[in-house]
Amino acid sequence: MTARPDSSAGDVVDVVGIGFGPSNLALAIALEETAESAGQPSMRFYERQPRFGWHRGMLMEDVTMQVSFLKDLATMRDATSRYTFVSYLQEKGRIAEFINSKTLYPLRVEFHDYLEWAAHRFRSHVTYGTEVTAVRPVTEDGVVTHVDVVARPASGGPETVVQRARNVVIGLGLTPHLPEGVRETERVWHSSGLMHRTRDLAYAPRDFVVVGSGQSAAEAAGYLHGTFPDATVHTVLSRYGYSVADDSPFANGVFDPEAVDRFFAAPDDAKRRLLDYHGNTNYAVVDLDLSQELYRRSYQEKVLGRQRLRMLNTSRVTSVDEHADGVRVVVESTTSDEVRTLDADAVVYATGYRPSDPAPLLRELLPECKRDERGRLDVARDFRVTTSDAVRCGIYVHGASTEHSHGLSAGLLSTTAVRSGEIADSLTRR
Repeated sequence: MTARPDSSAGDVVDVVGIGFGPSNLALAIALEETAESAGQPSMRFYERQPRFGWHRGMLMEDVTMQVSFLKDLATMRDATSRYTFVSYLQEKGRIAEFINSKTLYPLRVEFHDYLEWAAHRFRSHVTYGTEVTAVRPVTEDGVVTHVDVVARPASGGPETVVQRARNVVIGLGLTPHLPEGVRETERVWHSSGLMHRTRDLAYAPRDFVVVGSGQSAAEAAGYLHGTFPDATVHTVLSRYGYSVADDSPFANGVFDPEAVDRFFAAPDDAKRRLLDYHGNTNYAVVDLDLSQELYRRSYQEKVLGRQRLRMLNTSRVTSVDEHADGVRVVVESTTSDEVRTLDADAVVYATGYRPSDPAPLLRELLPECKRDERGRLDVARDFRVTTSDAVRCGIYVHGASTEHSHGLSAGLLSTTAVRSGEIADSLTRR
């Protein structure tokens, strides 16, 4: 295996970012704008995807965002930034039309275009199609002064790149989750790839099964029902129906930047209670409008006597057997002895995501990293991993893996701009 320095970034850079989704994109913006008064830091980002993308597999044309456009990459940190969603609209010539739409929630495809618009401006700082495999300590006189970030082509090529840095910021995002024993195949999908899967179909589907009760499950059911007018969509939910997300003004306060300070300072038992209390703002819940729309479709079809959207509530999938022509799905009621067997063309598991664990990348530094009683990395308020005095370079982690320490907004867009600004300030102070 051949290793070479990343000549495009120089011998040593101030910051290496692992991953280039919204979190590290917002960090790049904050570093650039902070640098206008504090001096330009050198930065390099590595992203596994071949180009910028944010949940591309769920970019349905008629689906809207679940957070306000004001919770973009910059506004809550600096409303005068040239990287705000409003600046994007101004450049695209759509600001008047957007105002006339009287909405806080743009189409998801439009917000994704905004993210691509911002990411394009940092293209010289990003190496796409590259997977980081390790973060290695560089030691001088017994002290870790730098790290070497080791990366290779995501396609699996043999050549590696080594970039030395004074600080590393890990923003890996989320990993699609499937139930134990389930794996993706040609006919068993995770909802994260729904749009890609349906575009590549070589047959006319007649039956789908969607497993899950959250926003992605409801969106997947609605998309399949509307896109394939000859297909029946069976939705399997453990509940009586879709639970509605609490997006009331007081509840949304849990996503305010000030709430992060209060959560971080709270004792562990209070943190656990807060996560339990307000989980229904984000997890396994559905927007009211979407829930009502799916109910309307289902009821209308019952009236017309040709029901294609079928809800199997208080139920669970107990087995999935794939064969040459489809998938046989066994669904068991959790409230009775009823068992149904469904023959489907494909099964969509909308069973959520899990935070990507940064620990494997840091395995050579873990002996110097402090952990909590559950073995999780101890992360300070500025998202810097707490280390022994033997480490002087900065190791930062942001995203859902810090939810236990920084609250529900840790992996969401709600505080991305402020969070990235805090990391940028910490980096420039150091």
